[in-house]
Amino acid sequence: MSATGGQVGMSSESKSWFGHPRQLARLFTTEMWERFGYYGMRAILTLYLVNHFVFRDKVAYGLYGAFTSLVYLTPLFGGLIADRYLGSKRSVKLGAILMSIGYFGLCFGGSQARPYVEFQNQRHYVTMVPNSEHNGGKRNEITIEQVTYVITPREDGGVQLKPKDESQPAIELAKGSFRFDGERDLFWVQMMLLSLSCVIVGNGFFKPNISTMVGSLYAVGDARRDGGFTIFYMGINLGSMISQALCPWAAAQFGWWAGFLLAAIGMAVAWALFQFDGNRLAGYGEPPAGASRSTGWIIVIGALAAIPLMWFLLNNSMNTAEAAAAAAENSKGVVEYLMNQPILGKVLFVVFFLAVFGIPAWAFFTGSRQEFQMMVVAIVLVVFSVVFWTLFEQAGSSLTVYAERNTNLEIKTFAGSYNMPAGQTQIFNPLFIVLLAPVFSLMWAALARRNLEPSTPVKFAIGIILVGVGFLVLVYGARFANDQFRTGLIWLVLAYLIHSIGELCLSPVGLSMITKLSMARVVGLMMGVWFLSSSMAQYAAGVIAQLAASESVAGEAANPQEALRTSCDVFTSIGWVSVAIGVGLLLVSPILKRMMHGVR
Repeated sequence: MSATGGQVGMSSESKSWFGHPRQLARLFTTEMWERFGYYGMRAILTLYLVNHFVFRDKVAYGLYGAFTSLVYLTPLFGGLIADRYLGSKRSVKLGAILMSIGYFGLCFGGSQARPYVEFQNQRHYVTMVPNSEHNGGKRNEITIEQVTYVITPREDGGVQLKPKDESQPAIELAKGSFRFDGERDLFWVQMMLLSLSCVIVGNGFFKPNISTMVGSLYAVGDARRDGGFTIFYMGINLGSMISQALCPWAAAQFGWWAGFLLAAIGMAVAWALFQFDGNRLAGYGEPPAGASRSTGWIIVIGALAAIPLMWFLLNNSMNTAEAAAAAAENSKGVVEYLMNQPILGKVLFVVFFLAVFGIPAWAFFTGSRQEFQMMVVAIVLVVFSVVFWTLFEQAGSSLTVYAERNTNLEIKTFAGSYNMPAGQTQIFNPLFIVLLAPVFSLMWAALARRNLEPSTPVKFAIGIILVGVGFLVLVYGARFANDQFRTGLIWLVLAYLIHSIGELCLSPVGLSMITKLSMARVVGLMMGVWFLSSSMAQYAAGVIAQLAASESVAGEAANPQEALRTSCDVFTSIGWVSVAIGVGLLLVSPILKRMMHGVR
């Protein structure tokens, strides 16, 4: 049977799985383990960069943004290659192997980078010792001319070097007159970049094609299709939840290598489920007719050749991250800002700009009035989705670092207390999605029966407003910070709850609505624009996170008060801007609804 016909899965209802083709079970578990690997790695990646490699915040956030941006961009090419040459099944296997290698490579990071503070053109290495005054905290010390000083934060954002020998004078360093950084082994830095590059290329082959195979299980018009994808996406959240609980815990208990090793094992299991499928997936995801085996080897060689390209883009983003962050803060115009961006940023911004303005212009001259209006709405929704995901995706960067530096992560229970690893806080999002998704599904259905279901633009507006409100909740919670400038965990939980509700309003309808609104002859192009917008949002998320950066010593805030103040300033700004953008979209939503011409 054809790989796209779906008849194999319908040949025997006795072999069904919860009323669906039995092959769905294999695809469900494969995706669950793949997401276990990816989200487990993501939960600890930023913390790994700032704690182990001792990157400055702006560098870590810029590198993280570049990585996730490429992760969301490469599926566009992986899907095209699978459709025309390799087939979905072989693409998934190739992607799984590359991602497993990438996660395993992250297990090897060498010794922790050596932190230092630089002022008056002198570099002084920092020694971190336990601090009895703060349970579980560290005290930073430096030695200058045989005098040991304790680095103590000042309220104005500067630091005081307080001598342990009280007969010596203290040294006052104003904000901006000093710089914390780390001395790193270049070999292990490149090893890390190479590992991330393998993950990027592997994800490009894996991510789009396993979803394609789910679709191929059902014949055209099969009413079970939506339910099948719902079950499949539950696998994503299930894998995400389990990994975000286990990988940060393993990293905290045994070392970073243990967290990444769990991710690698999860990815290897995903590969094994496909490689040794017992012929369960025979006839699905096969190469297109006429594709030769030699073509497959050429693609494998091409995939391996793409890894150095990804490495180059990541390395460039890492080396120019601080200049790009300074440009974001101080640029006097769009051109100056773009000129200071890494190569990846320049390309993404220019291509996205051309797509946003070029596609509607093309539709105006080539399509009917109705087609033009629908395409305008599609592009508008793409742009607003970038706003939402830019802020929502702070979870893997600035929000995780905020959890580590400015959140009290101690959970007290009847059985005792538990110090939650910062990376583990990302578990709240998939947990809330799993709990609330059925509720929202029933709610939208009930509202639809009464003709009260909000239009897609309204749902987008609600999502954008809520993501802003989530950040404002964190700002409000900061008023109750303790004397160590740490807020209660409940505020972070509430922020993730609000963000998750916003995600449930916007995410399920996004891609479906883009395909429905697009002109038939450019649906493929618009799906490419959707992938591009996701990549753009991830990159922009790194830029926003850089604004929340603060001075740190081996991952710990050099000045916790200043770190809290900086985070709250950024959260306040993006919170209110997001609310304002959402309200603006809400006001124009009746116009957009009319321009959709009945599309729901």
